[in-house]
Amino acid sequence: MTDVEKIVACLQTGGVVLLPTDTVYGLAVSPNFDASIDRLFALKRRPRNVNLPIMVASDAELEPLGFEISDSARRLLRSPLIPGSLTLAMGFSSDYRPAWLAGRDEAAVRIPNDERLLAVLRKTGPLLVTSANAHSAETPDNVAGILAQLDGAPDLSIDGGTLRTTASTLVNCRVDPPRIERLGVVPESEVLKYLS
Repeated sequence: MTDVEKIVACLQTGGVVLLPTDTVYGLAVSPNFDASIDRLFALKRRPRNVNLPIMVASDAELEPLGFEISDSARRLLRSPLIPGSLTLAMGFSSDYRPAWLAGRDEAAVRIPNDERLLAVLRKTGPLLVTSANAHSAETPDNVAGILAQLDGAPDLSIDGGTLRTTASTLVNCRVDPPRIERLGVVPESEVLKYLS
């Protein structure tokens, strides 16, 4: 069984997966299992009012999730920065959205530039994926460090060696003008190229 098959099987049966991304290590769950989401919050000791980010395989999945894609978001989605280390915070265009997004005014979403992770996302659909660390702590660069920090263990851990510890850059595209809310892998100058 390949890593992709193992990850997909685990997620589709309600598991929590620790896996490498194109930035830091992440913890992933399917949004279809409330118990998995609860476990993810518990593993990180993350407050329930701090919503989980979303990963998708392509921008074609955004409108069916109910996202309102602003002009600034569209420009960034069409830029060479995506897929990649850029996360976009977006609002919703209507009350229609999947039940797992109910009650949220906005959500952070990213299309990773990682072939294994994209292969998983193409099979699973959107996933909730957050950095693999205890809440408010730095994300360790290796699996052993992460497992020592979490409150419990994920169901599956994929070791990708030593990864960087810098997260994606987060741009809030719900506001006008858009605002960089977290500087990460993508520098501000690169983001601004596609917003001016």
